[in-house]
Amino acid sequence: MCKQVAWKQIRVVMTLLVTAGLSATYAQNTSAQSGASVTSSANTVASTASRLNLQQCIDIAQQNNILVRQGKLTVANSDLQLRQSRLNQLPTAVFQGNQSVNGGRSINPQSNEFVQQTINSSSFQLNASATLFNGGVLRSTVKQNDLALQASQLELNATQNNVSLTIAQNYLNVLTGTEQLAVAQRQADVTRAQLERIQRLVNAGSAPEANLFELRATLASNEVDIVNAQNTLDLAKVALLQAMNVPINQEFDVEPINVPDPGLDPYTASVQQLYDVASTNLPEVKGADLRVKSANLGVQVAKGGLYPTLSLNGNLSTLYSSAASMQIPNGQTGQTTIGFITDPVTGAQIPVTAPVPGYDRSGISYGTQLGNNFSQSVSLFLRVPIFQGNLSRNRITTAKIQQQNAELTALNTRLTLRQQIETAYTNMRAGANRYKATQAQVASLERAFQVAESRLNAGAINATDYSIAKTNLDRARASLVQAKYDYVFRTKILDYYQNKSLSFN
Repeated sequence: MCKQVAWKQIRVVMTLLVTAGLSATYAQNTSAQSGASVTSSANTVASTASRLNLQQCIDIAQQNNILVRQGKLTVANSDLQLRQSRLNQLPTAVFQGNQSVNGGRSINPQSNEFVQQTINSSSFQLNASATLFNGGVLRSTVKQNDLALQASQLELNATQNNVSLTIAQNYLNVLTGTEQLAVAQRQADVTRAQLERIQRLVNAGSAPEANLFELRATLASNEVDIVNAQNTLDLAKVALLQAMNVPINQEFDVEPINVPDPGLDPYTASVQQLYDVASTNLPEVKGADLRVKSANLGVQVAKGGLYPTLSLNGNLSTLYSSAASMQIPNGQTGQTTIGFITDPVTGAQIPVTAPVPGYDRSGISYGTQLGNNFSQSVSLFLRVPIFQGNLSRNRITTAKIQQQNAELTALNTRLTLRQQIETAYTNMRAGANRYKATQAQVASLERAFQVAESRLNAGAINATDYSIAKTNLDRARASLVQAKYDYVFRTKILDYYQNKSLSFN
């Protein structure tokens, strides 16, 4: 059973590394799917054959964990921003259409003259624009968003690693509790067997009845240990279910993992070596570095606001008006006055006329007007920022502050990592010393118990001395189980920092 528990602990960390490799999975895009994940995971636990292995626990936790789900949404949002920034480099085109009816005194949109009539008019425009130069803002924004997407993915990986570590620790606690319960039950079985033997000796008059009472008291103490171990195991299972974000109102068990007894050889890597490897491989460190690079590009984007913007614009337009008309000859001839002459006798003004052809006015068709009024234009637009209330300068200052903050965050990430490695390394050494000392303690107490058991059977000691020897051995064995798994787990945590594939051969 001890080997099983240790194997479980190591498998915990091994699954963590596997999860880290798979954690860049693209975020779920539908909120309905993510909202239903807790229910489906609860059903998964209920439908599993009452026994979960480590990978199943991690999968359920990854599906239900709120931080992981938020991280996936962050990745999806970052990907959307990157795609939009790339599309922003393309030209834009806008179509506009207008249909209006004006009554009373109106302006004829074709002749731009005032008319006293109801006018039905239409206009259409197609505008296109392409940015030729804007200080490199568009290109820098694409690069910045690309780095932000990579950073989001790595941060999601880090969150998934943390979830896996939490599940691993709780899974280990369940295995440890299971082993502690088994040890307590074995202790009670040994006491029962010895009680039956003493009962026979008492019945035969070969042992005092006081020994029988002492062993019954020892058995009662063993039963209390079983109850305490069962309570500890139940609490460990509750903690595991809560870490998976699953309701606790369901029975389940965990699969044991066989772990060989760990060796006591000193750990080969130093703290500095562990830090050097971890600082170049862990996703939280790489993500923090990408945030710094992204912030650097943010400064370049802000500086682009100081440069002129040059764009190329194109326009196609046409219009229609019901007030538009044209003259059509009707074959008739009329007279029109073209001037006057003065009668030399009377001095009267005599009009001079000339024949003119007659015309009828007719409206112009819709399609004809659209063709006649069609126009196109091309223009260059230059925008030069001169004074904007110091807006661009303030944006640059803000971007530099964000850059410095990103640098401090990256520095703090590395500092936290070093402290975590130092703590893990110290815990590993403490665990090794504890395991070694407990091994020696168990070996000594086993020999002492064998002697005490033989002397009790021979009537050389009373049951009290035997109970003391047995209690000391039972406690030492329980401590050895815990020390073994703790030491193995601490060692595998250091392996994780070295980005090693875990093996127990």
